[in-house]
Amino acid sequence: MPGNMTLSDLKAAVKAGEIDTVLVAGIDMQGRLMGKRFHAQFFCDGGWEETHCCNYLLAVDMEMNTVQGYKSANWQTGYGDYILKTDMSTLRRVPWLEGTALVLGDTLDHHHKPVPHAPRNVLKRQVERARAMGFEPMMATELEFYLFENSYESLRDSNFTGLKPVSAYNEDYHIFQTTKEEDVMRAVRNGLYGAGIPIENSKGEADAGQEEVNYRYSDALDTADNHTIVKHGIKEIAWSKGKSATFMAKYDHRKAGSSSHCHQSLWTKDGKPAFHDNKDKHGMSQLMKHYIAGQLAYAREMTVFLAPYVNSYKRFTVGMFAPTKAVWSADNRTAGFRVCGEHTKAIRVECRIPGSDVNPYLTCAALLAAGLDGIEQKLELEPEMVGDMYAAGNVREIPHNLREAADLLNNSAMYRRTFGDDVVDHYHHAAQWEISETDRVVTDFEIQRLLERA
Repeated sequence: MPGNMTLSDLKAAVKAGEIDTVLVAGIDMQGRLMGKRFHAQFFCDGGWEETHCCNYLLAVDMEMNTVQGYKSANWQTGYGDYILKTDMSTLRRVPWLEGTALVLGDTLDHHHKPVPHAPRNVLKRQVERARAMGFEPMMATELEFYLFENSYESLRDSNFTGLKPVSAYNEDYHIFQTTKEEDVMRAVRNGLYGAGIPIENSKGEADAGQEEVNYRYSDALDTADNHTIVKHGIKEIAWSKGKSATFMAKYDHRKAGSSSHCHQSLWTKDGKPAFHDNKDKHGMSQLMKHYIAGQLAYAREMTVFLAPYVNSYKRFTVGMFAPTKAVWSADNRTAGFRVCGEHTKAIRVECRIPGSDVNPYLTCAALLAAGLDGIEQKLELEPEMVGDMYAAGNVREIPHNLREAADLLNNSAMYRRTFGDDVVDHYHHAAQWEISETDRVVTDFEIQRLLERA
């Protein structure tokens, strides 16, 4: 890919005056890039190996509040440092920022040991588990978002009122309407491709101003890295054009939600698809059935990692292509788990539960952990559900809210065994904080509904 670089490539570009800044970024709990801007010459002269960051970066909320109650970082321990160790395989140009390159890093403690609850480390641990079983986990995420005519600055000045989507009507697959958005979306496709992201396409999605960007499937860690850079890049490119983008799962209750469907399969070490078997009526191998059975068994327990905010659960609405039931079906968009690519080597399971607000490392890790447990336990796949899942009664439901999902995670023996108690406790606490903040704040809805009539 054009954006991929080695350290030697970077040194040559710096010497030629093409690059003067290197972004060194880790991933926070919310899936954002957090780090420093290095002078490129310092980076090349030895600064590329590692840097330090405050450990509060994995113990703050969306507003960067220093949330208390975390075991790993608090006032009592003095908010010390973590080490951010660069993963030079992620080094790339950032075409939409002048003279800039980017490299991602892994979060380590003072002994250079991986910090267990750091999102990239959570996923790497499950990938290592899969590889020990003889498999390479392959994944792809689909990112949906809304694009607005408003700039982020004007929205802040207006207290986030007057949102104006770039389209006036549903633009799903709509070529004429998306032509009018090409000033942003063409820059997104070309910019991300130039940054080494294997972009496939963009399209209009299922509501006014809603977009989708698709990039080629890859191994699980590379997919999560690409997802994070795509999301970050879209925001920066939209901002540079005087517009704004939101990856909220549901920005308006009257509009379709924004998803991040996650496609998954396992490959053998010699590069063959382990989910394919033509003897089955859908083309599924027994291994794939065990994998899906594991995801269904722990679907409710994993939901915090697929829907991390109170807002996330407002996306699960009947009739808007977001699932409400954690069941499986073949090529059925009303089910939480959809089998795609039947009778082909591309057969895979698509989890339709995640919204575009997820941290992709945690989503991929949670799904992988459940699927691998299904294989290890040889869980039997329940019968396929067919028809309209919205109308199906007495079947496994996606948790209705973050409070329910947080309790399920907290009591999950499987995730405590595979992720570790410290990781589960950390993200359970994060969910509890989100709940408490939402419970505390008075909303516009409450004022409009109650101020005069209560």
